[in-house]
Amino acid sequence: MLVLRLQRMGKTKRPSYRLIVSPKHKDTQSGQIEILGQYDPIQKTKVINLKKERIEYWLSVGAQMSPTVNNLLINAGIVKGDKKRSVFFSKKRTAKLNKAKADKKAKAEATATKTAEPKSAEPVEVESVAEVISEVKEIVQA
Repeated sequence: MLVLRLQRMGKTKRPSYRLIVSPKHKDTQSGQIEILGQYDPIQKTKVINLKKERIEYWLSVGAQMSPTVNNLLINAGIVKGDKKRSVFFSKKRTAKLNKAKADKKAKAEATATKTAEPKSAEPVEVESVAEVISEVKEIVQA
């Protein structure tokens, strides 16, 4: 079975990729049948150079796409359809993420209710300033 997938190229911490056609059971570095394009995700404007006709040919012959290549081709407008998930979480990790999301939502609701409730302010009788100052002086002198 043939697969359209990415082959990592470039320097350390500066990857660039080739879009290649290769047998599924072989490593991407062991060789390819054809190079179909390049992808550079590091540049500010992500550079994607693709051979549209050759990609359509390989797909018509029956080659499959990796999830990442599928998403790239959908973004480029070569393939139509839904994007695929390329990362899957375990049940334990999903439960932990859902719990964190619920806690965050509850905390946000709690702060929203605190700010939404008007504070009941009772009017305070203010004595004259002179009376307050004289009371303070008496307390300090004692």
